[in-house]
Amino acid sequence: MPASEVEGSRLMPVHHMRPGDHAFVSYGDGESRSQIMATYAWLGVARGEKVTIYADPRLGEREMRHAVHARGPSMAPALGCGQVEFSTMRALLSPDREFTVRRQQSRLAEETERALHQGYTGFRAFIDMAWVADLNADVAVVIHRETHADHLFADGHYSEICAYDRRWFARDVLDQMAEAHPCRLLDRLGLLSITAADDTLLVVGEADVSGRARFTGGVRAALARTDRSALLTIDLSRLHFLSLGCATDLLALAAVGGPRLSVACSPLVARTLRRLGSDALPQLALIEVSRQC
Repeated sequence: MPASEVEGSRLMPVHHMRPGDHAFVSYGDGESRSQIMATYAWLGVARGEKVTIYADPRLGEREMRHAVHARGPSMAPALGCGQVEFSTMRALLSPDREFTVRRQQSRLAEETERALHQGYTGFRAFIDMAWVADLNADVAVVIHRETHADHLFADGHYSEICAYDRRWFARDVLDQMAEAHPCRLLDRLGLLSITAADDTLLVVGEADVSGRARFTGGVRAALARTDRSALLTIDLSRLHFLSLGCATDLLALAAVGGPRLSVACSPLVARTLRRLGSDALPQLALIEVSRQC
């Protein structure tokens, strides 16, 4: 089964978002929201993009600034020059007082054009969906917006994270929203997701020392259930980090014997595996996957 058909194949860490991506994330507390928001903002700054955080209207700008500052280097220079801004959906839609798909999308398109005119490489928005309650918006209309927004992202100049609070949105709404977005994000930093389907193992996130046992166990189980004459694809292309221990375990398991292995990974991971001796394993093939993040 191709990795693109594996359940969870749209899942990625926030670090892998590219210009033009439209992503869903849900959060259960302020800490996980702040982790994703701050990382996304800093990546935008590093890429020369304009960043606007459309915050939960219940939170003040000072609180949002602290949430970003506390999780990385000072954002003061980017805030000072206007590269990073905090706003609300109510302010974006002004002077309109109600949400309409047309108004919101036209304003986001205007903000994208304004960012490009100011010399930025693009525009990215982090939108806390708490605005839905604040503006008493019809959830069905919001779902329609999420499934009819492709034109905003078509030229790759605009990217967006829609962050949904699991404590407020109903489970069925969250499921619909997750399905409506082309990308779905791990909901906090440091997570490791492993999904197995037939002859494919999809590994997403960070395989660090805390996830070593889970990573190794997942690879071992996939090898055990795959016929020796078959080809097992291990997709590591959506890993943000692969520790030396996890890489060593992968090669050690491959060396024991079993099915042929095709490992899809970034050039950095491929270089690490080769330095650890992957080329000496004839049953293992590395497939380098470049992802322009």
